[in-house]
Amino acid sequence: MNSTLGRRAAAEAIGTALLVAVVVGSGIQATELTHDTGVQLLANSLATVFGLGVLILLLGPVSGAHFNPVVTLAAWFTGRRDPYGGLALRDVAAYVPAQTAGAIGGAVVADAMFAEPLVKLSTHDRSAGHLLLGEVVATAGLILLIFGLARIGRAALAPVAVAAYIGAAYWFTSSTSFANPAVTIGRAFTDTFAGIAPASVAPFIAAQVLGAVLGLGAVAVIYGRATSVPVGEPSPAVPSPIRTPEKAVDHE
Repeated sequence: MNSTLGRRAAAEAIGTALLVAVVVGSGIQATELTHDTGVQLLANSLATVFGLGVLILLLGPVSGAHFNPVVTLAAWFTGRRDPYGGLALRDVAAYVPAQTAGAIGGAVVADAMFAEPLVKLSTHDRSAGHLLLGEVVATAGLILLIFGLARIGRAALAPVAVAAYIGAAYWFTSSTSFANPAVTIGRAFTDTFAGIAPASVAPFIAAQVLGAVLGLGAVAVIYGRATSVPVGEPSPAVPSPIRTPEKAVDHE
C-alpha cells in the first residue's frame, strides 16, 4: 500500500493510541470486576494480545505498525545503508513524536471511558532493579522476534507472533513487559492498574533501549549480516520489520 509520510505518521499515532487505550482500559475494567490480581493480569494480557494483533494486521500495510520508538529506531539503524529503502531520519522524526502523543492520548481516552480523572499521574512505583531487568529481557526478545521474522521471510506472521509474544511476556517478565518507550510515557498519565510512576519512566526507557541493542545484537549473531535486495523481490532478508511501505512511492 502506497502511503505518504503524513498518513504513515497518523497510522502510528492512532495505532499507538488504540494500543494504550486497550492496555489501560482493560486494566481498569479488570480491577472493577475482580479483586484477584491474577485474574486482573489475565484479563489485561488477553485484551492486549487481541488488540495488538488486530492493530498490526490493520495498520501494518500503511506504516509498518511499529507503535514503538525502539522498533522504529531499530528499523532505521538496520536499514540506514539499504539502497532500496528502509526508514529515513525524517520518518523517525515523524514516527516517534506521533507514537508518544498517541500513547498519551490513548491513556486519556481510556480514563475518560471509565470516568477516571482525565490526567492523573500514576503513583505505581516500578523502579526496582529486577523490574528493569524484566524490561531488558522483554524488549530484547521483541526486537529479536520482529527482525528475526523479517530475516527469514516470515514478516507476514507478525500480527500473530508479536501479539503472542507480548501476551506471554506479560507473564514471564517481572515488569509485565512494557517494552515500549511511548507506551511507558503514556501509562504515566493514568493512576490505574496499568500506570507507572513518572519517576520510573526514565529507568524503564533506558532498560528498553538497552534491550533493543541486545536484541539487534542477537539478530546479528543468529542470522548474520542482512543482504539488501530490491523491495518486492523474494528474499529471506527483508530490509524493514513488519512490512514498512516502500519509500520510493512517498510523494509528499
